[in-house]
Amino acid sequence: MACDRRTILRAGATALALAAAPAFAGGAWAQDAKMPVAVIGGGNIGGTIGGLWVKAGHPVMFASRHPEDLKPLVEKLGPLAKAGTVEQALAFGGAVLIAVPYKAYPELGKTYGASLKGKVVLDAGNATKARDGDLAAEAESAGIGATSAKYLAGARLVRAFNAANYRLFAQNAHRSGPAMAVPVAGDDKQALDVAATLVRDAGFEPVVVGGLDAARQFQMGAPNYGRDVTAPEARKAFGVAE
Repeated sequence: MACDRRTILRAGATALALAAAPAFAGGAWAQDAKMPVAVIGGGNIGGTIGGLWVKAGHPVMFASRHPEDLKPLVEKLGPLAKAGTVEQALAFGGAVLIAVPYKAYPELGKTYGASLKGKVVLDAGNATKARDGDLAAEAESAGIGATSAKYLAGARLVRAFNAANYRLFAQNAHRSGPAMAVPVAGDDKQALDVAATLVRDAGFEPVVVGGLDAARQFQMGAPNYGRDVTAPEARKAFGVAE
């Protein structure tokens, strides 16, 4: 039986994750199991997107410097959700979502660079002048994709889940009718495939805008930031083919 393109992409993403991820739950990871995901940061974006993955069947470990503060979140989400340190989460996850204030990126890369190396990392951070100071100016000048890649060197970086407020994601996940588009950008084709699968599992439709440099088109303050549109509408806005 012929496979459609989505099935092929999902199979490729699963194969990549199998190669990259550790065993979990005390045993080997079955091939039909959902990829374990590390979510660094349990705030609005991390809690919302990580929660959607849990509901889709992914084991998710939420991490912060104070994992005990994440207890209410993981208790609400059920047994597939865990809380841990950043080190524990990076060892647990086949893919990583970074959802922390952008000012934390230099220290995050410095402290956990070895653990992030080679990992598929979905980068949801946005830089704001009031909070992030010079980093926001750097992201505006160099582009946020290039800036994240500088501080998270070695990670297989994909910009995703940064182009809208968390409330839009919470309201529109798995909605009836055409799915809400989530723009993604990255230079690693296999990492993009993993990200696309995770975007779909969260209840949205990924739209690949281009390489990391293209992420400036949907960073905070850009014309395509904060838009609730369908995939065809997003492709038209970004000028990309289906």
